Amino acid sequence: MASKTLALVLLFQLLVNTGAFASLGSSQGARHATQLQSYLESLGQPGAVASFAPPAPAAAAPVANGNVAPASPFPYVPLSDFAVSNLESKGPRATADWGTPADATAKLGNYGCLSGGTWFCTEGGWPSPNEKAHTEVFYVLSGFGSLDDADGARHYFGPGDTVIIPKGHTGRWDVNQAIHKVWAVNAHEQIEDKSPIIRVQVDHYNSFASELLSPVENGYDPLYGTTAPVTGSVAPSAKTFYNVGPTQVGVWSSRERGSFAVQSGKASWIYILEGVAYITMGRESRRCVAGDSVLLPAGWSGHVDVVEPVKKLWTTAAV
Repeated sequence: MASKTLALVLLFQLLVNTGAFASLGSSQGARHATQLQSYLESLGQPGAVASFAPPAPAAAAPVANGNVAPASPFPYVPLSDFAVSNLESKGPRATADWGTPADATAKLGNYGCLSGGTWFCTEGGWPSPNEKAHTEVFYVLSGFGSLDDADGARHYFGPGDTVIIPKGHTGRWDVNQAIHKVWAVNAHEQIEDKSPIIRVQVDHYNSFASELLSPVENGYDPLYGTTAPVTGSVAPSAKTFYNVGPTQVGVWSSRERGSFAVQSGKASWIYILEGVAYITMGRESRRCVAGDSVLLPAGWSGHVDVVEPVKKLWTTAAV
């Protein structure tokens, strides 16, 4: 891992030496270079884990007309549908204090207070003084940036990182290299984090390694709720790394193939990190591969078939 971190640092130095940031202008280029260097240095701090994402899933051909997935009993979108060229432009941000950040978005769908989608933004920064109206969880597909808390504490993130912004957070956003992310939002009623300063949480991809997860036991799965084996030797493991009020976030994995029934699933957003699995609800079944986003309603029943060893990032919302 140290060698990979060193390689990133050497790449950064090469970019600086060859003038890769020069096209941004002296002030903006210096900001970009300094903050990217800070991100790389943060990976070398004691206790830090480098955020090396899995190999990018192969993109399918772009969909016609810029539309997302067709209607189904549960919202499902392959990565190709979330290509930047398919997103709806929202224009530049009026409150930017550097750069010209411009947003583009697309929505996966929603079930009650839980929704999902994707977001792209070009370089720039802006203050965020108003309390965030919901809890957001996002996974960084590409790009680098940072979020500040109200006291100026800065949280850097890059490809493969999962970022959680709790409801009530205030601070600022900086996009140092154009960011593309997939996101889930839980629009719960109350601010659940009672800390004097509500802080962003960043979890790196390497913290999702299979050996760091715990076996799912006693027939209760933190993602799928009550389950029952059907075929094969599915032996799931999981890790919940955020559990505040009605919002839980974690990772789920199975190295073994097989099927299991879901009797009363939770309202959940799922992003497939690795592998292949089928999710079946009623008469509808979806083949889910790395890069796919799925939204499932509270109380759903059906079954999950693990076709190839799979790993999923998930968010559930208590209703």
